[in-house]
Amino acid sequence: MSAFEAARPRLTGLAYRLLGSWAEAEDVVQDAWPKWAAVAGPGIANPDAYLTTMVTRLALTALDSARVRREQYVGPWLPEPVDTRADPALGAETAEDLDLATLLLLERLSGPERAALVLREAFAYDYACLAEVLGTSEAAARQLVSRGRRALEGQRRQRVDEAQRGQLLAAFVAAAQGGDLAALEAVLVDDAVAISDGGGVVSAARRPVHGAEQVARFVLGVLEKFGQGVRSIPVQANGETAFLAIAEGPEGVEPVALWALDIGDEGVRGVLIVRAPDKLARFAAAALSQIDGPPGRL
Repeated sequence: MSAFEAARPRLTGLAYRLLGSWAEAEDVVQDAWPKWAAVAGPGIANPDAYLTTMVTRLALTALDSARVRREQYVGPWLPEPVDTRADPALGAETAEDLDLATLLLLERLSGPERAALVLREAFAYDYACLAEVLGTSEAAARQLVSRGRRALEGQRRQRVDEAQRGQLLAAFVAAAQGGDLAALEAVLVDDAVAISDGGGVVSAARRPVHGAEQVARFVLGVLEKFGQGVRSIPVQANGETAFLAIAEGPEGVEPVALWALDIGDEGVRGVLIVRAPDKLARFAAAALSQIDGPPGRL
């Protein structure tokens, strides 16, 4: 296996964290191939480091263009979900900066801050290597990581253990299934937010919904309006349990939405609903193979 193919999963995972789009990440890695083929050889002492630098810089250029497009996006933008069953960390040292809520937060950072934070936290790069990849000094690399962390301070949730996460997830699903407004509101934090991404193609809320009561009412309203004939299956999206809503269409099973929860130790902080068809198609194709028995309703 060539050095490039061996590194592809890691490179794609890196580009995905920087762009929030699997399709764009694959394009960036593919664009790196001819550049690598032109220089590959014994003169490259550390192929992994060279490829990481190349893909990082290509991804940062792509991010500039992506941000221009997102300014014109219809309604809220959410990252494209990915199936992480085969690789829970998507080629990185850890699964840091991979869940949808964190990827959305990373949009607040400048490109260099985002790259520095991702390489440091998910890929365990030391500051000397960071400086080389980003073409800056070691002191400047430290500053980029520090600024990125400060910008997200208080926004990123504390990791919760699987048992606690499972309890909160089960409580949310039970309340939603039962149409119990009070129970649903109780599992949400006071400043919870719900975000729907329809990409301007399908129906979705054009603005985020804020506050526990408002989010609870919104969730139950969505399920009442769009839940008829829709089934949901638990799936692994971005390293965490989410729910893929599906319906029988003219050409068979069609994805309707992906529901992901931002769960902290104090409760459910966010409800992220991906409805944009182009973001669901690839994920659904992989996730539908997870069905084991009849899916239930959310």
